[in-house]
Amino acid sequence: MSEPRDESADTSAQELSATLTPFDTDVEGALRPQNLAEFIGQETVREQLDLVLTAATRRGVVPDHLLFSGPPGLGKTSLAMIVAAELGGSLRITSGPALERPGDLAAMLSNLIEGDVLFIDEIHRIARPAEEMLYLAMEDFRIDIMVGKGPGATSIPLEIAPFTLVGATTRSGALTGPLRDRFGFTAHMDFYSDQDLARIVTRAADILAIPVEPDAALEVASRSRGTPRIANRLLRRVRDFAEVRADGKITVPVAQAALAVYEVDELGLDRLDRAVLRALLVQHEGGPVGLSTLAVAVGEESTTLEEVCEPFLVRAGLLARTPRGRVATAAAWEHMGLSRPDRGNGQPMLQVELDGGPDSP
Repeated sequence: MSEPRDESADTSAQELSATLTPFDTDVEGALRPQNLAEFIGQETVREQLDLVLTAATRRGVVPDHLLFSGPPGLGKTSLAMIVAAELGGSLRITSGPALERPGDLAAMLSNLIEGDVLFIDEIHRIARPAEEMLYLAMEDFRIDIMVGKGPGATSIPLEIAPFTLVGATTRSGALTGPLRDRFGFTAHMDFYSDQDLARIVTRAADILAIPVEPDAALEVASRSRGTPRIANRLLRRVRDFAEVRADGKITVPVAQAALAVYEVDELGLDRLDRAVLRALLVQHEGGPVGLSTLAVAVGEESTTLEEVCEPFLVRAGLLARTPRGRVATAAAWEHMGLSRPDRGNGQPMLQVELDGGPDSP
């Protein structure tokens, strides 16, 4: 039986989760860039996308269908909105899980007008019947409506207006081959550099009328896990601290003190991240250990560790995935200020190569 969850750990975990919350939706609406010129970072993607949109506009046709992949919080939805704005069309937004039946998709497609942009978030989760209807719509701008059931069923073709589909996915490998092949442009969103995130923090601070020093913006950015959504969220928390416990201006000392209150360290690790590392290092001597065992040790769900903590710990070089389980790296021992134990033969623990293979239970 697992230990009771520490609810006080939830606050910092939520601050460093890239998952969108309802409050984020309201605030991010004001912070989203309105065009490609305002979009910070992802230079290669921006240049490629600009070429696709400009060429289509000059030819007077709708652009090819676009697919954006990458972890949450990197700007896939913002780019979809920018595509619609650059083309001067309307943006229709839905998500893969919402399209359970072909009729759901047919109703949305039949209401499109020429030049509209249809954005499907988490497109890899679309139901298979709806996905198969989408094939024809993407290729020929028509759909087949089935009338009746059984042997007497009749297919009625319905023309739809030329449109551009923009798909977003956090798991590009989960997309079926036929669906992926129908996108004319595919872009992978990478994590942001600290410098780009500092520019994003500064821009958000200007919009929200938050006085922030350049070095303080970089301090917030360096702890944001390479993700704009987390950077904007931490900026708002630092603003709260500055208004309540300082003079309202965000300086480096104020930012450091605020992030210490929210238990975000200099690498961007929160309380749950450090609990995972501590359990791995202290209780299991650096591993290897299975994910479920590690989850029990910290009193959390396995899915939370796998989706929230582990990706960043692996990317930060603090944790390795091996066929036998999770293993702490030398950097993890150093960051946590612990000494690596011997394995009983006078030799230090072996270095384990990074491996994306399956985890032991």
